[in-house]
Amino acid sequence: MKFVVKLFPEITIKTRPVRKLLTKQLAANIRNVLHRVGSGIQVKNGWDAVEVYTPEHATDALNDDVYEALTCIPGIAAVNRVREFELGSFDDIVQNTLSVWRDALVDKTFVVRVKRTGKHDFQSTDVERYVGGGIRQHSDAKGVDLHNPDVLIRLEVREQKLMVIDQRRAGLGGFPIGGADSTVSLVSGGFDSTVASYQMMRRGIRTHFLFFNLGGAAHENGVKEVIYYLWKKYGSSHKVKFISVPFEGVVEEILEQVEDRYMGVVLKRMMVRAANAVAQKLKVDSFVTGEALSQVSSQTMMNLRLIDEVSDRLVIRPLAVSDKQTIVDAAREIGAASFVERIPEYCGVISKKPNAACKRDDVVRAEQPFAMCVLDQALQSAKVELIDEMVWQPTLEMEQALNDKIDRQQAVIIDVRHPNEIEQAPLEVAGQDIIQMPFYSLNRQFKTLDQQREYLLYCDKGVMSKMHALHLADNGFKNVGVFRLAE
Repeated sequence: MKFVVKLFPEITIKTRPVRKLLTKQLAANIRNVLHRVGSGIQVKNGWDAVEVYTPEHATDALNDDVYEALTCIPGIAAVNRVREFELGSFDDIVQNTLSVWRDALVDKTFVVRVKRTGKHDFQSTDVERYVGGGIRQHSDAKGVDLHNPDVLIRLEVREQKLMVIDQRRAGLGGFPIGGADSTVSLVSGGFDSTVASYQMMRRGIRTHFLFFNLGGAAHENGVKEVIYYLWKKYGSSHKVKFISVPFEGVVEEILEQVEDRYMGVVLKRMMVRAANAVAQKLKVDSFVTGEALSQVSSQTMMNLRLIDEVSDRLVIRPLAVSDKQTIVDAAREIGAASFVERIPEYCGVISKKPNAACKRDDVVRAEQPFAMCVLDQALQSAKVELIDEMVWQPTLEMEQALNDKIDRQQAVIIDVRHPNEIEQAPLEVAGQDIIQMPFYSLNRQFKTLDQQREYLLYCDKGVMSKMHALHLADNGFKNVGVFRLAE
């Protein structure tokens, strides 16, 4: 089977040296991806397109896998699956076209479109008219419709070869990865950072991933599932790194030392400081966030300026003017939504009375009590893994470790919500012991509890409580589960 890979239009308008460099990079990326799909696949670089050939003995499954993989490689506008023949006469073109399209034309209108490369004694329109007439005469097609046909038949004539395109799929667009700079993307496993990372990869930027862990092993595992899917699907032509920084201590220090209305901005400033340190080690000049203007109070222009001022590198925000539904729709389109929906959003619970228009002097004053050694310790404890060598336990496997035999009536309920949330909506369960232990201090304080008793963690949606229960179970605590009001 032969596939013809069409270049993204913005590649074709580059200068000749740049275009040659980008097409060479694209061909190399295709080889890197397809060598994991199957053996014996050939890739030939060209000026206008890249041609991919599967072996003659290739199964339909292999051809389908190759086709799917090609549509997910950045830099490709479209992928044509073609049947190739010797050019021959016009009658030969008619017969070869019918051999591919005859069955699909029954009771359908059609039109023939021809693209031609090389020197010939005929025009593309000559072929269109002759083949259209021949198909109408020798098939059960309803007729020709030049403007709104049921079937569009695409033919390409290249020198003395005829290519009948039997299927065409849209590609990812963008530029080939490796043709531009590298960056590092701050990821939480949520919709925003996932889509922002995808957009950078699609634009041809080799993208490493930086994760600030606020929920232990379970949180990290969930994010790794999202990021590995994203890389495997759209960026596996290049190896990248996944960096995990334990940030629970940083959050706890902020919540204990920083005035509530400045917590969100201060947290982002700490993340930016950490991102700069990681970017420096990776030798990249930028990093990426999933922030969108005014989506939350810390993301106003005034606050973003205060956040960015602690960075000495370019901060890229691909989603700056995107609305939330557009972002969610994009996550569904790229197949990441099913992973993202299982991961809690932590940044939003840090501050419950945020200031949308912070002043610089106030923010600097508010973060003065923060012990920077806590941030330094977090960076020193960072873990760096090659993404194709990452080790994690699938979330479903971890969930099996939770104790679902806990006696609900005898267990102690631990409310892991932010203190402000507890104050606004206190949890009351008749005849039940309830203690308050915010999520950011849970891993440190849980071991001080009476381990002869059993505990059920509670939060509003049940997502964060489950994440932390999984983390405790992973650390060997078998006396912990999740409390749900609906039970």
